[in-house]
Formats: sequence, structure tokens, C-alpha cells
Amino acid sequence: MRQATVDLINRYYAAFNAGDMPAFLGMLTEDVAHDVNQGGRETGKRAFAAFMQRMNRSYKEEIVDITVMTNEAGSRAAAEFTVLGKYLVTDEGLPEASGQTYRLPAGAFFEIRGGQVARVTNYYNLPDWIAQVGG
Repeated sequence: MRQATVDLINRYYAAFNAGDMPAFLGMLTEDVAHDVNQGGRETGKRAFAAFMQRMNRSYKEEIVDITVMTNEAGSRAAAEFTVLGKYLVTDEGLPEASGQTYRLPAGAFFEIRGGQVARVTNYYNLPDWIAQVGG
């Protein structure tokens, strides 16, 4: 089970990097819980898809240097990685976008159910990101 979970998380980020939203969203349970960095919890695949649509409008990101860790049962996982990004369009409440690039250490925690992602909780340092884009 552990290797299946590692493979799932690696496929999840590969689909993200490829911009393949159908494959990316296809790895989520219908009732997926998404804990937004320094924000609230959104529930459901539809809410996650809407979040990704907003993100993909404002940011072009690639996840690199990924390390995946799991518990024995493969029901929980964590990933540590680096986000390489470009800020394309101003996101509400954040600094003006002008194509700034950023490099941000980040992490995520996952709950796995039935071979799919049932929860993802993302963490990164928002003040670091704001400083990098000139806010």
C-alpha cells in the first residue's frame, strides 16, 4: 500500500505539472477536503476544480524536488517540494502581478481512501511569497 500511495502522489504532481486537470482531478474523491494554505477548508471535487481554475488563471507553477513519505498503511502521506512559479494575473487581495517569478519551499499532507486523494492540506510561507513578488 505504501508504494501505491507514493505512486499516486507522484502522478498527482505530474498531472499538475502537465496542466492535465482531468487527470489531476480524477485522482480525487468526490468529497475531497482541500485545506487551502492560510485559509479555510473547501469540500468536494467541484470546489477543488473551481480553486484550480482560479489558480491556473493567476499562476503558472511547476512542482520540483518532490519527496513523498507515507505511513505503514499508505492511508496518509506527506510531500515536501519546491514550487517554481510565475505570477501572471493579479489575485484578489494580493500584490499586483507583472510576470514575477518565485521559488517557494512548500509541503502537503494527504489522506488516501480507495486509491484516491480524500484530503490535501497545503502549506507554504505566504509572507515569503509576497516578498518575492514585490509586495
